Formats: sequence, structure tokens, C-alpha cells
Amino acid sequence: MNKRIFLASPHMSGEEMPYIQEAFDTNWIAPLGKNVDQFEKELAAYVGIGYGAALMSGTAALHLAVKLAGVQRGDIVFCSDLTFAATVNPVCYEGGVPVFIDSETESWNMNPEALEQAFAKYPQCRCVIVANLYGTPAKLDAIRSICDAHGAVLIEDAAESLGATLHGKQTGTFGRFNAVSFNGNKIITTSGGGMLLSDEEWAIVKARFWATQAREPAPWYEHREIGYNYRMSNIVAGIGRGQLRHLEEHVTGKTAIYRRYQEGLRNLPVTMNPYLPDSTPNFWLSCLTIGPDSAVTPEQIRLALEAENMESRPIWKPMHMQPVFAENDFITAGTVVDEAIFATGLCLPSDLNMTPPEQERVINTIRECFH
Repeated sequence: MNKRIFLASPHMSGEEMPYIQEAFDTNWIAPLGKNVDQFEKELAAYVGIGYGAALMSGTAALHLAVKLAGVQRGDIVFCSDLTFAATVNPVCYEGGVPVFIDSETESWNMNPEALEQAFAKYPQCRCVIVANLYGTPAKLDAIRSICDAHGAVLIEDAAESLGATLHGKQTGTFGRFNAVSFNGNKIITTSGGGMLLSDEEWAIVKARFWATQAREPAPWYEHREIGYNYRMSNIVAGIGRGQLRHLEEHVTGKTAIYRRYQEGLRNLPVTMNPYLPDSTPNFWLSCLTIGPDSAVTPEQIRLALEAENMESRPIWKPMHMQPVFAENDFITAGTVVDEAIFATGLCLPSDLNMTPPEQERVINTIRECFH
């Protein structure tokens, strides 16, 4: 059987090892240390924001963002509907009530018109979480303006979009609080990890406090608040420092993969995942949707690829369709967009370790499904 072609696997450069070795040589194996401090500074400087808190996951970053936003039990929080559950789950950790906002067709992200309708229905809402799906920026300026007009805190879930820009501005900087992920399949990885980003120093100081079990500065273990074991380890941060030096190279590689699919699937009844003209996605995952007149289904393509040892994945199932959120409200601006994307879409192999000839095999396998 042919070598496995993955959806998205880690792409290591070798520059990670000196940072890891330094941690070993100095015996800074436990959480915190020079790598953590420097990774926070280097990533914040890269995206153009004041401060960062390195954490064990992007989900942890979102959880602390929700706490910083002041979400309490029973509070309504507007969330992207077409996303991974990690965008939404932290709201529930704090007892909040997610209300899901449908997408627009231009970027598959939160629809500002639907968001306005949500505020008309729930004027008491004071927090919005917007995700940049598959590395494509949402209409972040419009969403931020709506949040400001309604006195709501904007949290940007940039877990999938590190390195992407809108109007030349890096994602992960549009919200009051922002989260990125370094999971094993992301554009850069620390094997697992994430970071909370903000221009407000007090928020990052508070997040670091919560993330280290909310331990008070006393000689003994003193706790006045509930804390969490969320801090990133010094070893993991060393991987991140080495990876960060290749982020732009990774974005270039992902962009080339997207363009090859765009050209190779031309003349088929499929459309690649869209993006706003004033944005530059990081093209973390290349996806397609199949036209309504085609008899071919995403599942047929997925199975055809799997038969050739190529990994693909359905589009995220919208949150309002998930059994766990069956009772939560869903706001759309008209025709429901997310359900159609889920029904007709597929995430294609987008692995930086995939060679152009291997991608050509993927393209040919997809083309054969339509003949």
C-alpha cells in the first residue's frame, strides 16, 4: 500500500532541538523557564500584540478568555456555529449559555447580519466568540464594531488561523482576548499547547495566575480562588520557539497546496473554501464543496481517498446540530448556510509533508469520482 498521506501532520525543521537541548542542559524540564518566557514574547511580537500567556492548549486559552470576559452562570454568549467544539465548550465550563450564529458564504465564518439579529433578540449578551475557520479570517472588523456598539467583549478564536491576516493585520489581535493553538495538526505545533493574547497586561497577569492553580504569593500554598493546571512546559515551549521561525514558510507551503487543488480540480463541479478579498488566509486546511447538481457526495470522495491511504475529513458539524447543544438557540440571517456547507463539504489532505506528486495522486483520485 502507498505511504499514508495525512490531513495535517507536524512539520519539523530541526531548529526545535537546540531550545529543547538547552532546557535539558539547564535542567529546566518542569513547567515555566526561559523557553516559556521567550516564546510568549516572540509570538506576541510576531502577531503584533502586547502580551501572551503560554498554556497547555488552545482550549485552555479560550477558557481563561471566557473567565476574563466575566461570563457567569446563565449568561448568553454568541458563538460561531461552524467550528470545532473547543470554541464553545469553555462557555459551558463557566455555566454560560452558547447561542450559535450562522455563517456567511464569503468566508464560511460568523455572519455579521446574523450577529446583529442575535443582539436584537438577546440584548443582554456581553460576550462574543468568533472563530476563523480553517485559517480563514472572519469579517473581524465588522464583528468587532457590532460588539463595541453593544458593549460586548470580543474573543477571537484564532486557533486555526495563526499567520493569517485581514487588511494586513494578523489574526489573534482583533479581540480583546485572543486564543491560538499549537496542537499537533496546526500550522505550527508544540505537540500540544496554546496561547492567550491580549493588549491588556492585567488580563495576561491574571491568566497566568489562574493557570498556575491561583497560588497566592505566600511561603505556603495559599489559595483564594479556584485555579487550573494550564501552564505550558519549558520543553514544549522550546518546540514552539523553533517552529515559530518557520511559520511564514509553513503558510507559503499551505498556500501552494491550496493553489494546486484549485488548479487540479478546475472544471469539476466543486468549489474551494472561500476567503475575503482583503484577507490572506494561512490555508491551514484546503476544503471543497460539491455543487448541488452533482451525484457525487463528500462521503464517496472520502472513502475513495481512504482506499488509497489518503486522509480526509468532513467539514466541522455545526454546533447547533450537535446533540449536546440540541436545546441551544441558533440565529441565521435567512437561508441557513452552515448546514449546506457541512452537507456538501470535505477537508482535503493538506499536509506540509505531502509532495507535489503525492498531491497529484490525491487530485486524480478525486477526479476519478466524477467520471
